[in-house]
Amino acid sequence: MHGGGGTSSDHKEKFAFMKQQPPILITGGAGFIGSNFVLEWFDSGRSAGSEARSNPLVNVDKLTYAGNPRNLERLSGRPDYRFVHADICDRPRMERLLQEERPRAILHFAAESHVDRSIMGPDAFVETNVRGTFVLLDAARAYWASLGDEERKSFRFIHVSTDEVYGSLGPDDPAFTETTAYAPNSPYSATKAGSDHLVRSYFHTYGLPTIITNCSNNYGPLQFPEKLIPLMITHAVAGKPLPIYGDGLNVRDWLYVTDHCEALRMVLERGRPGETYNIGGRNERSNREVVEAICEILDELRPGSSYRPHRQLMQFVKDRPGHDRRYAINAAKLEQEIGWRARETFATGLRKTVQWYLDHAGWVEDVVTGGYQQWIQQNYGERSRA
Repeated sequence: MHGGGGTSSDHKEKFAFMKQQPPILITGGAGFIGSNFVLEWFDSGRSAGSEARSNPLVNVDKLTYAGNPRNLERLSGRPDYRFVHADICDRPRMERLLQEERPRAILHFAAESHVDRSIMGPDAFVETNVRGTFVLLDAARAYWASLGDEERKSFRFIHVSTDEVYGSLGPDDPAFTETTAYAPNSPYSATKAGSDHLVRSYFHTYGLPTIITNCSNNYGPLQFPEKLIPLMITHAVAGKPLPIYGDGLNVRDWLYVTDHCEALRMVLERGRPGETYNIGGRNERSNREVVEAICEILDELRPGSSYRPHRQLMQFVKDRPGHDRRYAINAAKLEQEIGWRARETFATGLRKTVQWYLDHAGWVEDVVTGGYQQWIQQNYGERSRA
C-alpha cells in the first residue's frame, strides 16, 4: 500500500468539479505497478483528446518503503487527480473515502510483494494482503449496495494478483491457466492466494462484481531496486556483485509493466465479473539469462565502464527457502476475450528498462536509503557462495 500528502480544499473543489464521470479509485498507486498504471491512465487519456478530463482518478496509498510520491510528481496540481495518504486496513477511512469519492471502479494494487521480505517478516504480508483486502472488500460491498441500479451494474472491483499463487512448474509442465489449482509456496504467495479467495467469495456470496487478474513477473521503470532486474542494473552500474540464487536456472515469465497496465485498462472496461484473467508476456527466461542479458546491454551502453564485461560481477549465492523453479502464464483467455496481447518483447522491454535506470540515477539514489542498504546486506551479504 502506498500514497502521501494532503489535498487542499481548493484542489478538492476543483477535483469535484472535474467529475464529469465518477472517478476510478486506485490502491497502492505510488508503488511500482500502481504508479505506472496511474501515469499510463492519464497519458492514454491525453492521446484520446479530452477523455482523461472526464475520467478522474483517486490514488490511495500508505507510502511504505516501496511507495514513492516522486513517481507521480508530474501529476501535481491536476484537477482530475487526487492523492490520499491512507491505509487500506483503516476501515472507517475506507468507508468514508468511498462515500466521498463515489468511484465507478476500484483497482486494488496495494500489497506487500517481495518474497524475500515475506520469508524474513511475514506479519506485514498477512496484515496488508489478507486483512487489508478484506477491509477494502467489505467497505466496497457496503458502498456498492448503496448505489442505484445502473451504477451497481457498471461498478467493478479489480483485484491485481500474481502467478505465484499457482506454485511451481516442472520444465515440461504446461503454463498456468485460470483453472490451475492454487499451491502457494511462500508467505507472500500464500497471502495473495488468501486475498484471491476472499475476492472470489465476495462475488459468489454477495454478488459484488469482482474480477481477479494474475500476472507474471513485471519489470520496467520505477521498480524498487530489490527485485531482480533493477537490483542487477543498479549493482552492475556501481560495480557491485550480482547475486544470483542457486544455479540461476529458475524460470520466470517476464511482462513489461506498461503492457500489464494496458491489460488492466482493458479488463476494467471489458472483463466479466466473477472471472479470472491471467496476464503474461510469453517471455520465459531463467534468472541467469536475464542477468546475462542485462550485462550485455550495459557493456554496449557503457563501453567506457571499468566493470566491463559486466558478467564478471555475477556471483551465485545460496538459494532462498522454497524457491519456485518455474512460472509460466497461458494468457489465451485474456487475448481471446479481451483482445489484449503484449506489445514488448523481452529484448525491447529490457533495453528500455536498462536505459531508464541509467537515465534516472537521481531517482535510484533517492530510493536507495540506509534502510534499503541494511536489508540488502541482511538478505544477500550473509549468504555464502553457492
